[in-house]
Amino acid sequence: MDTEATRTRVLDAAEELFYGQGIQAVGMDAVRSASGVTLRRLYQLFPSKGALVEAYLLRRDARWRAGLAAYVDRVDGPPRERVLAVFDWLRGWFEEPGFRGCAFINSFGELGATSPEVAEAARRHKEEFRRYVTDLVAEAGAPASAGAYVTLLAEGAMTTAALTGSSRPAREAREAADLLLRQVAA
Repeated sequence: MDTEATRTRVLDAAEELFYGQGIQAVGMDAVRSASGVTLRRLYQLFPSKGALVEAYLLRRDARWRAGLAAYVDRVDGPPRERVLAVFDWLRGWFEEPGFRGCAFINSFGELGATSPEVAEAARRHKEEFRRYVTDLVAEAGAPASAGAYVTLLAEGAMTTAALTGSSRPAREAREAADLLLRQVAA
């Protein structure tokens, strides 16, 4: 099997385990077992658990943001609807089986104080998300400060959905964002 396919298999296994059980609860042996690669091969690809965690977060960031952007890009309507589509996408994510909240907040909570790489990956993900939402808000004709507020609504919805096991926070945050955008447009 080629290196890229093996790397993908390891990252798939790591993502399922790290997201589902927590990073600290999962050892490299569990990733080895779930991926079906030898421990030697696993360490050839990822010299440490920290390197594997960082690769997991980088890949998850790219896929998460690409999925969100693809969803929003399909929205046909006024720019405000594209902003509100962020919350529709979040609702769908919250309803997925195994949803455990934001992987970046979870990993930061587990390792942020002891792993600069995890802290940086989480910060970078959140900053990119904020930038994306702020750009959407600007396209809708609202000031940049409204982008920060809409981002906070989305972040709050993520945390509340993880704690409650409900997708309702996405709908509530969407309604609040709609009110906010209407207010700043008035």
